[in-house]
Amino acid sequence: SPRTSTATTIARVPHRPSQHSLDSPVSKMASSMTMASAASTLKSSNFHGKQVRSRDVRAAAVVNTDVVAAGAPLGRKLRVAVVGGGPAGACAAETLAKGGCETFLIERKMDNCKPCGGAIPLCMVGEFDLPEEIIDRKVTKMKMISPSNRAVDVGQTLNDKEYIGMCRREVMDDFLRKRAKSLGANLVNGLFMKLEDPGVGNGAITIHYNDYEADAKVGEAKTMEVDVVIGADGANSRVAKNIDAGEYDYAIAFQERIKIPDEKMEYYKDLAEMYVGDDVSPDFYGWVFPKYDHVAVGTGTVVNKTAIKTYQAAMRKRAEEKCAGGKIIRVEAHPIPEHPRPRRVQGRVTLVGDAAGYVTKCSGEGIYFAAKSGRMAAEAVVEKSQNGTLAVDEADLRSYLDKWDRKYWATYKVLDILQKVFYRSNPAREAFVEMCADEYVQKMTFDSYLYKTVVPGNPIDDIKLLGNTVASIVRANALRNAAKAQVPM
Repeated sequence: SPRTSTATTIARVPHRPSQHSLDSPVSKMASSMTMASAASTLKSSNFHGKQVRSRDVRAAAVVNTDVVAAGAPLGRKLRVAVVGGGPAGACAAETLAKGGCETFLIERKMDNCKPCGGAIPLCMVGEFDLPEEIIDRKVTKMKMISPSNRAVDVGQTLNDKEYIGMCRREVMDDFLRKRAKSLGANLVNGLFMKLEDPGVGNGAITIHYNDYEADAKVGEAKTMEVDVVIGADGANSRVAKNIDAGEYDYAIAFQERIKIPDEKMEYYKDLAEMYVGDDVSPDFYGWVFPKYDHVAVGTGTVVNKTAIKTYQAAMRKRAEEKCAGGKIIRVEAHPIPEHPRPRRVQGRVTLVGDAAGYVTKCSGEGIYFAAKSGRMAAEAVVEKSQNGTLAVDEADLRSYLDKWDRKYWATYKVLDILQKVFYRSNPAREAFVEMCADEYVQKMTFDSYLYKTVVPGNPIDDIKLLGNTVASIVRANALRNAAKAQVPM
């Protein structure tokens, strides 16, 4: 039915000439129930970590924003604000701009260094057309290290063209934002504060934000009127709070970037390590991931966040021989969502990436799913608006959620179960690392991780794998019960 007509105008934005400008592969050990990759469509460019300095925004014309029914012609471009400039937000903005929508990408920290393992699957390089310049290391070997320090070499099934990409987020995110800008998105160096009406009513959505143009230390309060908002502002999302998206449990990730001697760095040039044990985390894992000229050493936990520094100290202890002589050059910490939020859309506002809670259990993988969800949400807007020419509503945004849940619900569920089974005790972790030594396990899980697609298995080997899994769980339970029996009462 037709909506009430309301005449409003979009806020003017100062005009300046435009200038061109801990994610982890442990899921490879966890699940073959993963996803099909999309075709690559984006245009690559050369970039190696330069800070975005051009933050200007094209002036938004004063237009008639009469509200019309969803599906009705607008007589102008659909205006979309994307809040947050990480992989989710940048990929959403890129897709929207290419699809004909007037797009505003709002990000406060243009040089943000988010604490993150920085691992990306091989399929993401092609699917999102990422240039090799933003990939610090190509990991082809991994070690899974048990509570008793038993090390299992993983990656034996990879061919000479397969690898896990290791990136620095400050480099990757900046590249994605610059590409979105080159395709027509408007970069706004601003801090989102609130929105008034999420589009449940008939009016435009008014965004309040602090503008930090020209490197201002104090932001200038401004408003912007748009048709759609995509919240990509991370685990502490203000957009999520504005639509009462609900709370979720979260992990704390703590990471230190350590500059180690060249001979030590040579050891890690194409190798990543993952450590499990009660000492480094009661419910997660620790890692040593190679970067451009240093290693990232970190851990995480959900159940005992206040002890995160104790776990990090234990993680440094476990890796101290291989990182001897190193100097800590950066210390980082950040929340990681543990499950999707109860509400991910309201009116004409939707959530993507960490803001929506799209980080997998067991592995903590989030970069690929952030970029993918941002693109999928934007694709739904572009499709339903017929390239930014028609009005959209909540039902149009929900089409993205329906597609997402059908595609990835099983993946999240399986990894949740695996985390509960194998991360609950040291005996279970020992069994998990033991399973990782199996070549068939490596092939199935590596292929699933690298290509985000279900890999057909050999029925006989699948039966053997099931038997080995059950045997490992039974053995872990027996060891745990024996350990409990030895504890004096």
